[in-house]
Amino acid sequence: MIRPVVQKIRTHLIIVVSAGLIISTLLPAVAGGRVDHDIYAELLSKYVQNGVVNYAGFKADENRLDQYLKILEQVDPEQLPREEQFAFYINAYNAWTIKLILTGYPGVKSIKDLGSLLQSPWKKEFVRIHGKTLSLDDIEHSILRPRFKDPRMHFAIVCASRSCPPLISEPYRGATLDAQLTRVTSDFLNGPSNSRLEGNTLWVSSIFKWFAEDFNKDVVGFYLKYAQGDLKQKLEASRGRIEVKYMDYDWSLNGV
Repeated sequence: MIRPVVQKIRTHLIIVVSAGLIISTLLPAVAGGRVDHDIYAELLSKYVQNGVVNYAGFKADENRLDQYLKILEQVDPEQLPREEQFAFYINAYNAWTIKLILTGYPGVKSIKDLGSLLQSPWKKEFVRIHGKTLSLDDIEHSILRPRFKDPRMHFAIVCASRSCPPLISEPYRGATLDAQLTRVTSDFLNGPSNSRLEGNTLWVSSIFKWFAEDFNKDVVGFYLKYAQGDLKQKLEASRGRIEVKYMDYDWSLNGV
């Protein structure tokens, strides 16, 4: 009679432990109003260097990425403090964009390859957050832009293309978000491949054309806020005479 009892105890323990492991993976990883972005931090540090994304590395570690996406899925963003919520949606946009690329990798050469004549990749409803299924457009145009009204977000969310702002090698976090947004905005605007001043003509990213209202239709004014060095001096000297033109957008993949 002892063996059946022992076996039952063992079975019971296995079930309890297994259930505990399952529950621990499903519970929202939120403590003190902060989301646990540690897995994402690990992946970004391994597979993103100077804005170049190692999609082969992400593909090999896709299970790890899925674990992070499962964490995001279980979080209720509405319960987060404002800056944590802002950072949450930026990270969600970028992480789910990586996941989208992996659905076609290694054959995909551009994120546009993952769309169709009837539906752009940004309108695909595949982003799972707190019981809802959203598209990347939903996050950008229905949440980030109208809710937070901070044009610096355009230099934080990444569309997996060479002309978009580079993906940084760390998650966005509520406690450091303001400094991170300022840094990525300044880095992008002062990057020689993203803008150039030729005489009185300022060539800028098409982002400023697509979202003109987010920048109060004042590209030069926005540049003056974040420009540095020689670019800032020339803009200040020529302000009022500057004509803004927009660069072509390179939609090829931002990585290998």
